[in-house]
Amino acid sequence: MPVDIRKLETPNQAEQPPAAFLFEPPQLVDFSRAWAWQQAWQQGMLELGSRPRTDQEIAQCSEAVWLLQHPRCYTLGRGASEQHLLFDPEDPPAPLHRIDRGGEVTHHMPGQLVVYPVLDLRRRHCDLHWYLRQLEQVVIDVLAELGLNGERVEGMTGVWVEGRKLAAIGVGCRRWITQHGLALNVDGELSGFDAVVPCGLTGKPVGSLRQWITGISMAEVQPLMRAALARRFGLSWRTPGPLQQAFTIADGQQG
Repeated sequence: MPVDIRKLETPNQAEQPPAAFLFEPPQLVDFSRAWAWQQAWQQGMLELGSRPRTDQEIAQCSEAVWLLQHPRCYTLGRGASEQHLLFDPEDPPAPLHRIDRGGEVTHHMPGQLVVYPVLDLRRRHCDLHWYLRQLEQVVIDVLAELGLNGERVEGMTGVWVEGRKLAAIGVGCRRWITQHGLALNVDGELSGFDAVVPCGLTGKPVGSLRQWITGISMAEVQPLMRAALARRFGLSWRTPGPLQQAFTIADGQQG
């Protein structure tokens, strides 16, 4: 059911600078549940913006970001080709979801850090190409902190290290409110990618941070991701209070 995020605001929000609620569930989150959280938050922001608003009012509408991990699953972007599935879509080796992001097929699994920003691009730059490049730069910044040189490939979206794709990026957007985001392979098992042509890119192998940094863990990478997101998008983090936490718990119980 639609969520009125006005009821999720802290009482003194008007006195605070714009900030984003940061959700970091410690447990694995089913893809469908995380998607429902994003959709609900995005819808709440759209409803708050459905009438003419001043710049100050727009700035006071809270954004949200999720950092989490999924159980094994596959997702297909809108318009993605099933030809890139190396299995019968009626009998997938893990749950298969067709969703409203750009891009082709990708794989999620434990040990992969997934980032879902629900941001209002009107506060920054109303350009999805700009937004995709910013998400890439977030990953490049994280890799730099770890002593790795992240690279872009011309004409493609994502981040590579030494020819292996470490981060996949795919977004959705409604009236400049974003959802979906990026997935960075940290220390997970990559064999699930063998069942697809990742991102539809033949001959472009995937990789993970542990191939370069022995013993790397999510606990080391997640704080770097928080900091890089805050710098790149001018965010300050707001800890979800009981009302915001109740929103995600209630949604999960419904799912």
